[in-house]
Amino acid sequence: MHFYPTERIALFIDGANLYATAKSLGFDIDYKRLLGLFRQKGHLIRALYYTALAEEQEYSSIRPLIDWLDYNGFSMVTKPTKEFTDTTGRRKVKGNMDIELAVDAMRLADNLDHIVIFSGDGDFRSLVAALQQKGKRVSVVSTLQTQPPMVADELRRQADQFIDLAELEDQVGRAQGGGGSANGGRSTREGRGYSGRGPITASREPTYQGDDDFAEEEV
Repeated sequence: MHFYPTERIALFIDGANLYATAKSLGFDIDYKRLLGLFRQKGHLIRALYYTALAEEQEYSSIRPLIDWLDYNGFSMVTKPTKEFTDTTGRRKVKGNMDIELAVDAMRLADNLDHIVIFSGDGDFRSLVAALQQKGKRVSVVSTLQTQPPMVADELRRQADQFIDLAELEDQVGRAQGGGGSANGGRSTREGRGYSGRGPITASREPTYQGDDDFAEEEV
């Protein structure tokens, strides 16, 4: 992947989509390593992580990840999920963050040179085109190494640069055995969500079922 050392860079991470992509490739994201990688590429201005939260639940499996990211260089953008029951009786939770990501990208674009979108969702093609019209370079991170590919063809073609997540595994994947946790096994601020007893990785995202769905167990 190519970045200019003087570029002002921002990462826009669709959390559910990135989780699904990494899971399909068979590895977990180490967010500490991911942040370090892009800090080496240029001037990293902001790293934003988007996810929906089931706030009414007493405990959410994603909360430790959210808390760790919030204290370790990421800007968190969340909103409550919406629950419904489908025709088969399964309880599902919807939480699409596309609008929030697109609005933030356009709002911050004037202070950036290079926008990196971690998503393969074809709905972002129009966003990429709009950012390019403002004179910005846009990279898309997803993968072609699955069947079917996780990235929409129209999004990949529109981007200035397509980065296959599979090729980044050695640089942003969690080391086997837990030694490569996102925070080295300890939270920088313990006592809020994450106890430091295990790795914080993408595996703590909810199961991703589509562009805007998270599936729950049957009720």
